[in-house]
Amino acid sequence: MEALRQDDPRRIGPYVPLSRLSETASAVQYLAHGSDGATAVVAVARPELAGLPAFRRRFQAEAQTAERLAGGWVQAPLASRVDAPGSSEGADRPGLWTATAYVPALTLAEAVALAGPLPERTVRILGAALAETLSRVHATGAVLHGLAADTVLLAADGPRLTAFGALGAAAAAEAGPGGQLSVRLGYLTPEQLAGKEPGPASDLFVLGLLLAYAATGATPWAAGPQDAAADRIAHAEPELAGVPDQLRALIARCLAKSPADRPSPGALAAELALEGAAALARPGWLPDPLVSALADQAARAAEPARVAPTVNGDRTATAGQAPARPATEDRSEGSPGTAALVPGRAPGRPGEIPAGPTGAADVGSGLTRRLVTRRDAGAPTEDLSGVTRRLVPRRDAGLPAEGPPPADPQPTGALVPAPPRAHPAAALTLPPATVGAPATAPAPAPARPPRPAPLPHTGPGPHHAASPARADDRFGGLSRRGLLTGLAAGATGLLVGGGGVLALSGGEDDAPPVRTDDPKPAARRKPLPGVAPDPLWHYRHPVALVAGGPAARLWRDQVLLIPGEDLTTALDLRTGRRLWEQKAAGTKYGPEAADGSHCFVVTATDFLWLSAKDGTVKHRVPYAPLLTKGQKDTRATLGGRVTADGPVVWFSARVETLGGKKNKVTRTRTYLLAYDMAARKELWRTEMPNGRPGPVPRYEAVGLRPGGLLVRQDNGSLTADQQKKAKGKAAFVLVDRRTGKALWRKSFPGVRPDAGATDDPSGRLYAAVDGGLQAYDTRGGKKLWKAENASGPAGPPPYGFGRGVVGGTTLYVPSGRNEVYAVDTASGAQRWQRATEYPGRATARIALSGSGRTVLALNDTQVTAIGADDGRRRWKFQDSGDTAAGAEDAWAAYRAQTFGDRAAVVWRGRNFYALPLD
Repeated sequence: MEALRQDDPRRIGPYVPLSRLSETASAVQYLAHGSDGATAVVAVARPELAGLPAFRRRFQAEAQTAERLAGGWVQAPLASRVDAPGSSEGADRPGLWTATAYVPALTLAEAVALAGPLPERTVRILGAALAETLSRVHATGAVLHGLAADTVLLAADGPRLTAFGALGAAAAAEAGPGGQLSVRLGYLTPEQLAGKEPGPASDLFVLGLLLAYAATGATPWAAGPQDAAADRIAHAEPELAGVPDQLRALIARCLAKSPADRPSPGALAAELALEGAAALARPGWLPDPLVSALADQAARAAEPARVAPTVNGDRTATAGQAPARPATEDRSEGSPGTAALVPGRAPGRPGEIPAGPTGAADVGSGLTRRLVTRRDAGAPTEDLSGVTRRLVPRRDAGLPAEGPPPADPQPTGALVPAPPRAHPAAALTLPPATVGAPATAPAPAPARPPRPAPLPHTGPGPHHAASPARADDRFGGLSRRGLLTGLAAGATGLLVGGGGVLALSGGEDDAPPVRTDDPKPAARRKPLPGVAPDPLWHYRHPVALVAGGPAARLWRDQVLLIPGEDLTTALDLRTGRRLWEQKAAGTKYGPEAADGSHCFVVTATDFLWLSAKDGTVKHRVPYAPLLTKGQKDTRATLGGRVTADGPVVWFSARVETLGGKKNKVTRTRTYLLAYDMAARKELWRTEMPNGRPGPVPRYEAVGLRPGGLLVRQDNGSLTADQQKKAKGKAAFVLVDRRTGKALWRKSFPGVRPDAGATDDPSGRLYAAVDGGLQAYDTRGGKKLWKAENASGPAGPPPYGFGRGVVGGTTLYVPSGRNEVYAVDTASGAQRWQRATEYPGRATARIALSGSGRTVLALNDTQVTAIGADDGRRRWKFQDSGDTAAGAEDAWAAYRAQTFGDRAAVVWRGRNFYALPLD
């Protein structure tokens, strides 16, 4: 930390800066107090860059991606200003900034300089956390471009990733002629040296480098002449003798020359920490020297006034005062520094995306994510509640080719306490190359007096202007020719301070706004194999849906009905625009499609029929008189919704007869009730076992058949006597859909009350038995076939099979080991088996597209699309929206409703996405 300088801002939005923390290529970071008294880290864009349209759009894109990825190991932004029309507005009102909560933390480089090679357990947790985050980024088809020893932080409660793109992790960034932005990336991989574009596997290579550095204190190719460094990266095997035995093979796979030989992020995370990084990142995960350093840093941050004053950019210490930030180097004014010691280093540095002419806020998608204001909401508010993000193609995604990087100036040097350790940023320098202009090698760093725990650093330098690209050179939003030229030219480092130069163009400064009244959906780009499709729209609901609560439902494939305890909301399924809200329709039940004009909602006391067009309440019927049939001395309780089909919905219900002076319950009856929503009348009720006292017994709809409804009672509502009689078996009841008569009540050998079960309208039942999958003929109870779980030994849930979906003659069923099976319904023969790469153990929800060609596997981190015919994984969708870490919907599981033949709405918490399928 150092004192504020004369030209530093004195107020940044609601924040008052207290001291400087660090400088990066694109921003200056301040420790600040908010209006609520909380301490924050505020990153302010450099004024010399903030005036560039390309910079502003990239800054905005990365800030919006930080919001979407917030949670887990990504710090949630507190506030930001990313829409400034021009450059910085002066010292008191900077134009572009983002803020995150302050958390004491050390960069990985600082941690290794302080403590030496980190323990194996620390390295495992660090790698698992980064891999989990990479998995989320790669699911969108993006490349992170943000891993470095200075962008990865270690805090007491786990790692943090603070850079999510070329701008956030840039070793250098400079304005060029014509509004261009020259950004030098900080890494090289074998595929880049071979002249190929970086892909998701490139992030795995860099992650392998970081893990090797964390485990040994040196990079794997540090030994040898500097002028042969590129050749060693491209051809030599990494030096991993110092890596712990249990990690060596895994890190070696990350450093494979061929991207195809590197592990996926999900597989890597599972191998490093099967329980998940969050389960292991507890007190004690860091060695004692780092724990002490974090405590010291927190104490210094609590006393910012002790930082010495600055005169002309030089800091002077007061008498008897220790340096305010011994874990970092001093920086002269204007020179870029290291990453901040706090997770707030990069609130504006989320996932990488090219800064196209209209700007882009979607990760690597080539699309523009604009805010389409609700018709009745006025200007979009900062939290974007109730705002639909509509995705439209950029008119021009190409960027001009960049010129060669010039020579670096002398890097800022520092002496590391003995024994010296190679930092990834300075371990290797590559020979200068000439492409259009010469580039000179950096001069040796001058020696400086020893300081406590300095941070080695290779200082970035300026770059030559970039030249425009031809239209036919454009590739994926970046000029392919320019990208590869920049990566190959003048590279001067392995991770930080080297790599390639990207020349980014601002294009048209002001793109025309999206028409909010245009009903036509945007044109879509053709999906790429393995890359999740661009959402047709994104809607953020003001309130998160309760995990495990009622689901959103569809009205005639035209309207999405979102339930809430305070109101029901309707969205246009085609555009994602909000159609209406009805506060009189607060509900704990899922809305239903009643008929061609109405939707049906159950409130705390009434059945409501709402106009599907505008949400007006058209009919209201109290359901208590309906349940009691007008009888006196009775009271009724509506239980849970069982299922619905067409105009009919089924509920469980309880009716109690009261007697005596104190109106004690003298009789209790539990019913399964069928109600016709279109005719607004009860069809039938059939008496069911009462279950234990308390809530109305819940009944699970196992399946709907042409003439029957197959249900089973929830195990948690069984009485002790019922459980004893069941002898550990589930009791299934088939009810006649027309009359409500129980056609049969049966148990099947080995099928427990909590076993995953799937019904087939043909009369078969598929259920998890001892970790395998057993098929029964429900008419006679005969066993038909059994399929074993091929992924591991048999075991109880969640390691057995879950509930599946039948499509034609195929059963698609998930296992508790993160796999989906396709099984022939007649013979049990396995047609295919596919892992979802979910980094944990859980049984996914399964959904089948209307066309029957796509299987969706949904869990709490991702949606995996699998080809129904061949079992090939088509894509994986992950997006945390802008939920904050620890928020009630931060870890909610994805849910889905398919509509039409080729589309689905998926959601988690408050974020809804319409995805094209097939």
